[in-house]
Amino acid sequence: MQHNIRSGLSCLHEQGISYIVLYGGYAAPNRLEETVRWHGSECHRAHQPNRLEETVRWHGSVVLHIMKRGYIMLEQNNKKKPKKYAGILAHPTSFPSPYGIGDLGPGAYQFIDFLAASGLNLWQVLPLGHTGFGDSPYQPFSAFAGQPLIIDIDYLKKKKLLIDEDFSAMPDWDPEKIDYGTLIEFKTGLLKKAYERFIDADYTDDMSRDEELMAKFDAFVKNTTWLADYSLFMAGKDAHEGMPWYMWDDSLKKPTARQKTTWKKKLANGIGYYNFLQFLFAEQWQALKTYANDLGISIVGDTPIFLAWDSADVWSNQELFLLDSKGYPIEVAGVPPDYFSATGQLWGNPLYNWKKHTETGYAWWIERIKYQLTVTDFLRIDHFRGFDRYWAVPYGEETAINGEWKPAPGLNFFTQLEANLGYHLPIIAEDLGEIDDSVIELRDKFGLPGMKILQFAFENPNENDFLPHNYTPNCVCYTGTHDNDTTLGWYTHAYEASKDKLRRYYSTDASDICWVMIRACFSSVANMAIVPMQDVLKLDSWARMNTPGVGEGNWAWRFKASDLSKQLSDRLLETSKLYGRYTPIPEKKNSEEK
Repeated sequence: MQHNIRSGLSCLHEQGISYIVLYGGYAAPNRLEETVRWHGSECHRAHQPNRLEETVRWHGSVVLHIMKRGYIMLEQNNKKKPKKYAGILAHPTSFPSPYGIGDLGPGAYQFIDFLAASGLNLWQVLPLGHTGFGDSPYQPFSAFAGQPLIIDIDYLKKKKLLIDEDFSAMPDWDPEKIDYGTLIEFKTGLLKKAYERFIDADYTDDMSRDEELMAKFDAFVKNTTWLADYSLFMAGKDAHEGMPWYMWDDSLKKPTARQKTTWKKKLANGIGYYNFLQFLFAEQWQALKTYANDLGISIVGDTPIFLAWDSADVWSNQELFLLDSKGYPIEVAGVPPDYFSATGQLWGNPLYNWKKHTETGYAWWIERIKYQLTVTDFLRIDHFRGFDRYWAVPYGEETAINGEWKPAPGLNFFTQLEANLGYHLPIIAEDLGEIDDSVIELRDKFGLPGMKILQFAFENPNENDFLPHNYTPNCVCYTGTHDNDTTLGWYTHAYEASKDKLRRYYSTDASDICWVMIRACFSSVANMAIVPMQDVLKLDSWARMNTPGVGEGNWAWRFKASDLSKQLSDRLLETSKLYGRYTPIPEKKNSEEK
């Protein structure tokens, strides 16, 4: 086999093939890879061939399959255009639901069906983590755990873990806005009732004990590596009346192995409860993801580069963060003054001890990214520039003004990450804000697409990189993001010079500004085009998802089931077809039940 491959590589290279993928049970893999590189090609070993092939097609490259018995199959994707993606940004909390917040139940499946009927192939979400104070998905309690608030309540009713009586005091929810205070109290009560019935061996309610569900739960707990620390952390917070971990009893703030064992016994019920929540989330999310993937829809995830100080990951891995002996940060994360704030943004997250991460071969980070790529198909990394340099603000400062840029091991980190994943990184780099040449070089070194925001194109009266005629295909075009005003809200409040520039650029009277921008996004050369659901629905500023620097009123927007009309779906379908982004529904799924 080695001889056969070697004899054909020179010919393949002469044909312009530069991206070689190896998988299967071939002999002498190290020598084989050396031979591939000797002939001037880039070699990648595919541990997950399907995902790798999707990623390679996205970048418009060539795949050489070397099969188990030495057969060679060549797909010359360099002669094909990369796949064009188009989709909608909508967090699950925004879905229709009778329980005060969007969830993973019927409303989620309705949204996926809407995407498929619209000819779209992407769904982007915000971080899916367990949120804490402030309800921000960018400040979760864990880098791994899912959001319990979006667990499907109807599923628990079907399993008879919740009964009608449990809903007798259900509030009258606003269908377009989340009331987090009331919601958390009510839904947490339901989830705790469901757990107590789940573990009660005597609870039958006219049904036999669901042994299959119990077996799945036991397997999940046994095989989920991050779960033990997360559940102990959350149970520890409950035991300390919600206080952050750095204010806990010393025996749990930084426990020895023996102290940890003692606390696990003491908090066994609470630990079991949080295990149960994460099991439900994982089961429901993977079912929804499979449903979307089967309809040709890929999911774009989102992960914040930094973690909340009061999080399971910081508590259980204190040596990986720049903390003092009492667990307090030495410096915190943020960004300097920019488009969003004249005083910068003071996020307050503890910074990474990159020296320690490097010594461990970035083991924690690699586990984090690997896990996230089992939850979604692509992954947007928020604040990508922090891998090149990060803004370090002394702890205790009231604004982010008095910070300084410090280096991060970006090149070494992504090299190690790519080597461990075994395929090209399906990562989107959030490269907005203050970006210098070194950040661009890091992004381009690994072929990562950056982000283009159409609103920004017209905020600047001069020529700029956000104008579509300056795009390259390897980017993601947005009308706006979760941090922007809605397109209608933005245009309403924009300076007249910005409005004039937009009207002249697109030769429009801007009477239907949202769809002017949607068509601009879809018609661009960007491989990916993503539009917030608020823009699809042509909503004003009241529907904005987040206003940076404002502590209240964020993350609360929802849409109604009636908003997902056939008329709207048809308009999206026409647009996706018109600009070559249409994806038909796979025939085998047309008649299948959810």
